[in-house]
Amino acid sequence: MAAASATVQAKKSLRAAISKIKKAIPENQIALQSQQITNNIISSPFFQKSQGVSCYLSIGGEVDTSSLVLSILRSGKKLYVPKLDSGSLHMVRLYGEEDYRTLRSGVWGIKEPAWEWENKKRESGKPTDDDCPGIDLMLMPGVAFDKGFSRIGYGKGYYDQFLSRYTAAKGGSAPLLVALALKEQLLEAGKIPVEDHDWKMNLVVTGEEVLTNDTPSNQPSTLDTEA
Repeated sequence: MAAASATVQAKKSLRAAISKIKKAIPENQIALQSQQITNNIISSPFFQKSQGVSCYLSIGGEVDTSSLVLSILRSGKKLYVPKLDSGSLHMVRLYGEEDYRTLRSGVWGIKEPAWEWENKKRESGKPTDDDCPGIDLMLMPGVAFDKGFSRIGYGKGYYDQFLSRYTAAKGGSAPLLVALALKEQLLEAGKIPVEDHDWKMNLVVTGEEVLTNDTPSNQPSTLDTEA
């Protein structure tokens, strides 16, 4: 119990430290790194092979995903974005640029879709949905990542819980987990405190490099990690 409490406190302290660093990053630097990351994702073999992609809708201080979202939509792949409901994270389909442009802000000012689009229920990313192959690539947000492929989120556990549910529904197969990180968010291996429920990333993509985890501890992915 004491060890668990110490890990929780260490995470809290790290979040505060990284958040302070991110606030000092000039907006033009975030924009530049975000575009480089977008280019690295779109040109990667794992993106080219993917069919169903999950991507978060960014807020200030994160890698800006606006250009990336448009690129995914224009690629013809299915795009799923986060929606919070009753304390749980869901992934629902975004159908096009008009759909994206008309999104309204939800929890914490993050844009998210309504449950319906053009009077029809949105397709979810659940692999059990009819005619839905599911999500094979998930582009992950986070407060910080390290070169040991650990991730620290915002403390609610939404993504870890979603991944556990999703993987169980898909018979043990997980999406390829790709972290999008500003260089200021990437720490040396072992710097992020972890708990048993925390998921490791398969890759970390910055504007300057693509790091690949050769020994992932997660369930096997339907995509390989070739960058």
